[in-house]
Amino acid sequence: MTGTAFTGATAVRFGAITASFTVVSDTQITATAPPGTGTVQVTVTTPSGISTQFVTYTYSTTSGPTLASVAPSSGPAAGGTTVTLTGTGFTGATAVLFGTTAAASFTVVSGTQITATTPPGTGTVQVTVVTGSGTSNGVPFTYTTAPLPTLASVAPSSGPAAGGTTVTLTGTGFTGATAVLFGTTAAASFTVVSGTQITATTPPGTGTVQVTVVTGSGTSNGVPFTYTTAPLPTLASVAPSSGPAAGGTTVTLTGTGFTGATAVLFGTTAAASFTVVSGTQITATTPPGTGTVQVTVVTGSGTSNGVPFTYTTAPLPTLASVAPSSGPAAGGTTVTLTGTGFATATAVRFGALPATSFTVVSDSHITAVASAGTGTVQVTVTTAGGTSNGIPYTYSAAPVLSGVSPNQGPTFGGNTVTLTGTGFTGATAVAFGAAAAAAFTVVSPTQITAVAPAGSAGPVGVTVTTPGGASTLASAYFYVAAPVLTGVTPAAGPLAGGNTVTLTGTHLVEATAVRFASTPAGAFTVVSDTQITAVVPAGSAGPVGVTVTTVGGTSAAVTYTYLAAPTVTALSPSQGPVSGGNSVTLTGTGLAQTSQVLFGAVPAAFTVVSDTHLVADAPPGPAGPVGVTVTTPGGPSAANPYTRLPAPGI
Repeated sequence: MTGTAFTGATAVRFGAITASFTVVSDTQITATAPPGTGTVQVTVTTPSGISTQFVTYTYSTTSGPTLASVAPSSGPAAGGTTVTLTGTGFTGATAVLFGTTAAASFTVVSGTQITATTPPGTGTVQVTVVTGSGTSNGVPFTYTTAPLPTLASVAPSSGPAAGGTTVTLTGTGFTGATAVLFGTTAAASFTVVSGTQITATTPPGTGTVQVTVVTGSGTSNGVPFTYTTAPLPTLASVAPSSGPAAGGTTVTLTGTGFTGATAVLFGTTAAASFTVVSGTQITATTPPGTGTVQVTVVTGSGTSNGVPFTYTTAPLPTLASVAPSSGPAAGGTTVTLTGTGFATATAVRFGALPATSFTVVSDSHITAVASAGTGTVQVTVTTAGGTSNGIPYTYSAAPVLSGVSPNQGPTFGGNTVTLTGTGFTGATAVAFGAAAAAAFTVVSPTQITAVAPAGSAGPVGVTVTTPGGASTLASAYFYVAAPVLTGVTPAAGPLAGGNTVTLTGTHLVEATAVRFASTPAGAFTVVSDTQITAVVPAGSAGPVGVTVTTVGGTSAAVTYTYLAAPTVTALSPSQGPVSGGNSVTLTGTGLAQTSQVLFGAVPAAFTVVSDTHLVADAPPGPAGPVGVTVTTPGGPSAANPYTRLPAPGI
């Protein structure tokens, strides 16, 4: 109450009811209204009397405001936090107080809600709402001393002028961020990921602007972001340009300005997936669709022109077999694909790589040349109806042939050789020169046994062929000509053997055996490719075949005769003059090949008459008996006595 002469006031009445009061000064009194109704006159009584001015006070029939909550319940000491007050009786609010300080501003949203901006302050204060009905209860609000947010980086640091770029802000103090500003323009949207990270979508803009983060503690430092004026992407082609309605077709988009593409659309439907290969190429997987739609590429600069893609209703191709199912890593193998629905084939792929070439032979057959590759890949066929199932095709490493043992054999072949190396699995051929092996067995990836075919004398290369290629070891195998025997000298000898004979012929230098019938020679020496000397083994009387064996085979036989030692059973006459010169007839056996007749140690001239008779000229010698022996290839005979007689004396 304001007025004059209040000093010494003794009573304040609301109507007839006395109120408690305090004289503040001679011109002001504060009083607590007592209960009452309606409009009453307020009077002040002093020792000088009762005020006579007609001042009224009206009792309201509505209750005062009540405050239930303040959210948020804390904010920076600098003020500026927008808080929401909830409660009742807010209509006609005249003030919102933070302690004794009025809110910087406030808006009565409804009878139960007020939004207010905090004034500067410290500590914890009571928030109250003042209306014509009075002042509400207090709800605490705490002034915090949290530091300002700091912004360290914005990535990416540039984007199209049209906005829409998602950027990541890193720094500190982001919790409770209320705004992200690009210059003075709020981000199109933002998400506080953590106290150190925010993701935001750029609004439209131009030039370089400062990005800032606003929290209850204030506004961060700025980090620059540049709006670019990159041209719109352009789309030149989509290949293939059609595919099944079920989607799933891999297509290649070519054009310009694809870097940073954010979407590939088939009509209004996003591609199932896409990969930006380069600024001029994108690969995308078609979503399901029908009819013909426009394919577009969306980047930060905008959306490209459209290129048509047609969804077809043709059935998917099916692939039943691929033959051969393996080939060299270098590619180049012609394979035959069988299946159905091949008539409109637009691609054959070995894994992710297109075939080097392919030809559609019919709706059920395609021939294709395998591209280079490694390991096992799926072969597929793509048509307007889509892409077929896959059939495996294995890229094999080329074989490496490192050894052949034995490395020589006969020209007629038939011998088994062992090939060593690597990569022999699945071998399809073994060749000696141009001739295929008579047979071969893959023992392991590092070994093959093969039967040599017939061949001409001389060296040949050996080749192993697998699905991975062929390996040839030049001059690795030598065909050796069979030996040829033309003679044996001498051609006869004793039963006891031990004598040395000379064998002549050709291709003898590789001799591994000399046999008399089936009996090996006692020893032999290869003198040259045309001569061998051999020690005759013991044998039975009669002719036998002599053979020479080399790696080239066994020669035809030449005849050698085992002879029994000759026998001499009679001499006629059995005596003669010491002067010799007389003829003596020797009778016995085995005399046909006589090489020497001895009278004692003196050889005699002789003539072989038959195998049982020969005639010898007795040589001169001293009077008395001597032994006569006959020598043949079968050896010497036993001695028979012959007596030289002196001439008679007169």
